[in-house]
Amino acid sequence: MPPLESAVPLVQIPPVVDLEELYKTPPPAFGHDMLKLFGFDPEYVNLNNGSYGSLPLPVRLACDNWTTEIESNPDKFIRYKAHHLVNRARERIAQLIGADVDECVIVNNASHGIATVLRNFSFKEDDVLIGANTTYGSISKSLKYLGDIPPHPTVLTYGVHFPTTRETILEEFGQFIRKVREERDDSHQKRTFIAIIDAITSHPGVLMPWKEMVAICRDAGIYSLVDAAHSVGQELDLNLSEAKPDFWISNCHKWLYAKRGCAVLYVPKRNQHIIKSPIPTPVEYHSPQDEDYKGPQEFVRLFDWTGTIDHVPHISPIAALDFRAWLGGEHKINEYTHNLAIEGGKYLVKRFGTTLLDPEGSFTLSMVNVELPIPGEIKETAEALTLIRDTLCLKWNVYAAFFRHNEKWWVRCSAQIYNEV
Repeated sequence: MPPLESAVPLVQIPPVVDLEELYKTPPPAFGHDMLKLFGFDPEYVNLNNGSYGSLPLPVRLACDNWTTEIESNPDKFIRYKAHHLVNRARERIAQLIGADVDECVIVNNASHGIATVLRNFSFKEDDVLIGANTTYGSISKSLKYLGDIPPHPTVLTYGVHFPTTRETILEEFGQFIRKVREERDDSHQKRTFIAIIDAITSHPGVLMPWKEMVAICRDAGIYSLVDAAHSVGQELDLNLSEAKPDFWISNCHKWLYAKRGCAVLYVPKRNQHIIKSPIPTPVEYHSPQDEDYKGPQEFVRLFDWTGTIDHVPHISPIAALDFRAWLGGEHKINEYTHNLAIEGGKYLVKRFGTTLLDPEGSFTLSMVNVELPIPGEIKETAEALTLIRDTLCLKWNVYAAFFRHNEKWWVRCSAQIYNEV
C-alpha cells in the first residue's frame, strides 16, 4: 500500500464567492454537477457520507467567516454573540424536527449526547439497560462500561437480523420488552429500565420502525433513548412532539451538511429534571448542597457554557439549512438521494452477482446495503477489516462502510446529491 501522504493529494479549493449573490442564482443539477460545491479530491469517490458527512463549500465559507470574526475578537464573540447564534441554530433545528426550541440543545455528536443522558441517571443494581446487536459500537461499549462499574446495572441485548420485515421487528421487540418487564418486575422496588433504540441503524444502514418501538417502551414503562445519529437531513417528517421519545439525539454533520462535530439533543420538558449536568459540568450547575439552592438550573442554560470549544460547528446548522433551502428543501434532496440509493443498489447487485439486504426498499432511505462477493465463512478479523479498508481507501480512493451481518459481508453505500449511478 502507498504511504498515506502520497494517497491524499492537496485539493484546489474554488475561489471564494459571495453567498448572497450565490443564493440568487439557480443551484447546479444534482449529480456530478454538484461536485463543484464540494471540496473533494477530484480522484476520490465518496460513498461514505453517512460516517463523517461532507461539508459543502458555501457552508464552509459561512463557517470560515464566523471563524474570522471569532479570531478578530474572541472575547467579544464568545461573550456576546455566540449564545445568540447557537440559539438561532436551535430554533432552526427545532422547527425541522418538530420540537419545542427549549427542548433542544447542541452537543458535539450523538455519542456525546447519549453518554450525557445515561450518566445523568442514578442507577441501582437491579436497573436494566437494553441495547441491540445493531447498536452502534461506542454506544454498545458505553452500556457495557456502565454494567462493569458499581452498582452494576444489568445490560441486555435484543437481536435484529436482516433481511426481515417491520412487522417481525415490532413483534420480536415487543415480546422482548414484555419478557424483560415480567421477569424483573418488582412491586417493592422501582427499577429503572432504559432501551437504546436506533432510528436508523449504522450497520446495516436501515430505517427502523422506531416510533412504534418508542410506543412499545412507553406502554411498558421503559425509557426510550433514541440514537438518531443518521436521521436529521435523511429522515423526513420527524415530528418528535408526536412521536414522544423520552430522549432523542441526531448528528447534524452527517446528512444535514453542518460542520463536524455537531448534534442536537432533544429532551422533552417532562424529562428535563433528569438532566442535572452536561459533560463536562458547567459553571451554571446548581448543587443541592448550596446554601441558596432553589432548584436545578433550567435545561437549556445548563448547556450554554461547558468549557471552551470551537463554536462554529454548533452554529453551522444555520448555514447548512440555508444551503439546503437553496437546493430546493428537504423533500427534493431526499427524493434524489433515496432514488439514487435504490438504483445504485440494483447496479451493484448486478455487478457483484449478489443480493440486496432490503430487496423491497422498505428500510431504505439514502443508504443502501449490498452483499459483497466475499465468502460468509470469512470472519470479521482485524486482518480482514484492514485489507478491505486499505484496498478501498488507499488503492482505489473510494470509500463505503463495510460490515458483516447475519453470516454475510455487506457494503453500505451512502447516496448523496453529488453522486450518480
